[in-house]
Amino acid sequence: MGKQDIIIKVKEIIDGGFDVTEISYVPEIKDPALTFGNKGLSFNAVVLYIDMRGSTSLLNTHNKKTVAKMHMTYFHTIIKVIKPYGGEIRSFNGDSVLLFFYGSTRDIIAKAVSCAMKIKYMLSTEDGIAGYLKKYSSIDFGIGIDYGDIVCTKIGEHRNSNNQDIIWIGNPVNRATVISDKCHHPEHLGISFNTHEMLSDNLKYKKKLGTYVEPRESIWSPLIFKYNNENHLLYRTNYYIVVD
Repeated sequence: MGKQDIIIKVKEIIDGGFDVTEISYVPEIKDPALTFGNKGLSFNAVVLYIDMRGSTSLLNTHNKKTVAKMHMTYFHTIIKVIKPYGGEIRSFNGDSVLLFFYGSTRDIIAKAVSCAMKIKYMLSTEDGIAGYLKKYSSIDFGIGIDYGDIVCTKIGEHRNSNNQDIIWIGNPVNRATVISDKCHHPEHLGISFNTHEMLSDNLKYKKKLGTYVEPRESIWSPLIFKYNNENHLLYRTNYYIVVD
């Protein structure tokens, strides 16, 4: 393909329309509704984005086989924790994971936050897998959560399955990624202001022996961050939910 072929295709994309179809599920790469061209699918979901910290440092400290084992452990744990909650993983990118929970009701948001708190427990505590990882090196990570409408479209080459992927477009994806970047030990989990507003009391306030502490104390600490050159509010926590 030469320069002129690229320009022709770009003009076709830029000058053409863009058709979006609303769907009631989280699409995947083999979805027949996802076709090449100026077409996309729109759905509503909670976005959970998790990113490992210091992966470059791991590569500089350990050999590649050790780093591979640490990443396998990290990803295996995330996959196993999200499965009972119905989370749909749609991207492994280096040391990050992007997943969706279809819908944005209070119940779905509670599932996503509870799932994140269990991931936090498994990755960061001695009773989870932190003790095993510590054989080589402890890991840090950040989890970001937001919700809303998302558009996805298929990109790549028609005939080459190795050169195909889905791109996910929308503020919920971008905000979850930015929020994740603001989170680290000990406050590994961050959520958007809108997500925080949708939480029920059992995911908002401290308890002692199963009873709310009075006056009620939040388990979340607020933080101002920049998004689209504007100030936004997120909430972070060091709380987790024990996995049996």
